Amino acid sequence: MRISIIGFGVIGSGVAKVISEKRDHIKHRHGIDLELVGIGEHNGGIVCESGLDPMEAYNLAKAKEMNKHPCWKEDMKGIKVIREVDADIVIETTPTNIDSGEPGLSHMLTAFKNKRHVVTSNKGPLAIAYKELIRTAEEHEVQFRFEASVGGAMPVFNLVRESLQANKILSIKGILNGTCNYILTRMSTEGMSYEHALSEAQELGIAETDPSYDVEGKDTACKLVILANEIFGIDSTYKDVEIEGIIGVTLESLKLASDKGYTIKLIGEVGERLRVAPRLVPKDHILAVGGTLNIMSLNTDLAGDITITGKGAGAIETSSSILSDVINIAKF
Repeated sequence: MRISIIGFGVIGSGVAKVISEKRDHIKHRHGIDLELVGIGEHNGGIVCESGLDPMEAYNLAKAKEMNKHPCWKEDMKGIKVIREVDADIVIETTPTNIDSGEPGLSHMLTAFKNKRHVVTSNKGPLAIAYKELIRTAEEHEVQFRFEASVGGAMPVFNLVRESLQANKILSIKGILNGTCNYILTRMSTEGMSYEHALSEAQELGIAETDPSYDVEGKDTACKLVILANEIFGIDSTYKDVEIEGIIGVTLESLKLASDKGYTIKLIGEVGERLRVAPRLVPKDHILAVGGTLNIMSLNTDLAGDITITGKGAGAIETSSSILSDVINIAKF
C-alpha cells in the first residue's frame, strides 16, 4: 500500500514515525505493507517511487532540515505530489482552517479526482464542505476516512460503523478538547487563574501560542459538525453550531459549582441542536474526567449509553486513528 503524506508537521511526521515503528507488525498481523513514497509540504517535497525511509524523514522534520534530503524538490509541493506520485492513499494532515478549509480542501478534492483514497485528521474541510467531499469521493469510487478528525485516538466512527450497526444513535455529548479540559481542571483543582492555567498549558505544549481556536470553542464546534453529518446525517456546517468557549469561566463560578458537588466542563452536544458551551457536571459523573482527556457518550436505542475516553490530541495518539483508517481501506 503506497502512501503519500501531505503536511509534514507534528502530525504528519508523527505518522511517518509510527509507520516506521509499526510496519513489520502491520505486515505480519494484517498482511499489509505500508510504503511511504511521497511527502508534500508548503515549500517543497520529497518523492521516491521506490520508497522512502519514514524514520529518516521524521528526523529531518524534527530538525527542520527537510530540504537536506537528497530527493527534496522545492517545486514538489502538496498538490503536485498528490497529482504526480503514484500513491494508493493520501494522508492529509495540514493545519485546520475553518474559514476556507484550505489548503486541505483542495488537497482532498484533488486526491479524489486522481483516484486516490484519503485519510485525514484535518477538521476544517469537513466542517465546511462535508457533503462535497463525500460526493466527490463516491463519484470517483475511492474511500474517505477521518477517524482522527474528532477524537484523536478515540474510535468513534469505527465504533458506530462496525459495532453499533443495529443501533440508532440518539444523541452524543462529551468533552472534545483537551486544552480546555486541562485549563478547567487546573483552575478547579489548584485554584489557578484562567491566565495562569493557560500559560502553563502553553509551556507544556498542550495549548497553542494562539489558543483562541480551542478556548473559544471553535475546535469542538468543528468536531460536532463532523459527528452530525457522519453519524446523524444532518446536513450542517460550522455556522450551524451554537458556540460559547471557556474564557468567561471564573474561579468564583468553579468554586460555587464545587461547593454544590459540581464541576464545569466544556461540553459539546449533538442532538436536537448542535451546541458547545461550559456546563455544570456532577463531580462523580462519567463525563467529569480531568487533565487533557477527551470523553464521548453516545446514547443509543438498543445498547443504551456507550462511553469512550482517551487522549484527544498528540501525534502518536492521532497516528493510531490514522493508521487504523489506512488499514481498513487496505482491507476493503
